[in-house]
Amino acid sequence: MNTRLAQPLWLLAAAASVLALAGCTSAPSVRADFDRAADFTSYKTFGFASPLDTDRRGYQSVLSQHLKAATQREMEARGMRLDSAAPQLLVNFSANLSEKLRVTSVPTTSAFIGGGRGYYGYRGGMYSAWPAYTDQTTVTQYTEGTLNIDVVDLARKQLVWESVLTEVITEKTLDNVQAAVDTAVAAAFAKYPIAAQSKAK
Repeated sequence: MNTRLAQPLWLLAAAASVLALAGCTSAPSVRADFDRAADFTSYKTFGFASPLDTDRRGYQSVLSQHLKAATQREMEARGMRLDSAAPQLLVNFSANLSEKLRVTSVPTTSAFIGGGRGYYGYRGGMYSAWPAYTDQTTVTQYTEGTLNIDVVDLARKQLVWESVLTEVITEKTLDNVQAAVDTAVAAAFAKYPIAAQSKAK
């Protein structure tokens, strides 16, 4: 069941999403697309939608603050500057959680045909046939976070770039949310049409 998050902390968890269920570090799954007709080299300024979809009623969420800071770094690394008054590009975010079920089946040896009681009981204690393999099925529930980053050409009112990140949410994600958001946003912008500029040494 898909639920729009009401609590900022869980929204933050949905966006962070950089740790796997087993506790191993894992990059989020990233999909991105862009408007082939847009000239990304012509964009020099950007701003943020107000309110952002990740904001709560009447105030800016902690999630929005982390997302804005991480996105500003990525945009500036690509030669753009923040201009809240008259931006060419407008950035918006959306985050959701979905409850999922994971079904896994593993073959196991359950018994020997020809042993035990019942019709084949006459074999018991003397000989057996072969192992009977059955599938042991395990169903586990987990939470998947989805983060959307939209970049809009404000003059055209046209979406020119979109990134969608998905990852399993764990308790470890909440231990260092800011770093997790930074990692997620960096993974998204790795697919941006303009590469980050190299820093002078």
